Amino acid sequence: MQTDIALTMLAALAHPTRLDAFRLLVRHEPDGLATGDLVAASGLSQSTLSTHLAVLGKAGLVRSEKRGRQQIQRADIDALRGLMLFLAKDCCGGRAELCAPLIADLACC
Repeated sequence: MQTDIALTMLAALAHPTRLDAFRLLVRHEPDGLATGDLVAASGLSQSTLSTHLAVLGKAGLVRSEKRGRQQIQRADIDALRGLMLFLAKDCCGGRAELCAPLIADLACC
C-alpha cells in the first residue's frame, strides 16, 4: 500500500462518527447493513451520515451495494487488511515473535 492511500484511510477514520460507523460495519460483515439501519444506530440524520459514508467510500473503506430497494453499506475488509498490514509490516524490525501478542489479541476477539 502506498503511503498516500494509507494516510487517506487514516484521515477518514480520524473522525469519531466515521470510526464508529466503520467499526459497526466491520461487525456486520459479510452481510453489511442497510443504510436506514446504520442511520438509526448512529442517531444522525440521513444526510449527515451520507456525508460521512462518502468520506469513507472515497478512502476505499466502505462500499455501497443495491439489494432490492435497499442500499447496503459494507466495510471493505480487504482495504482494512491492507491498512493493518501497512501499519504492522515493519513491526519490531521483522522479528515476528515480538508481534505475537498483537496477533494473539486479534485472534481472541
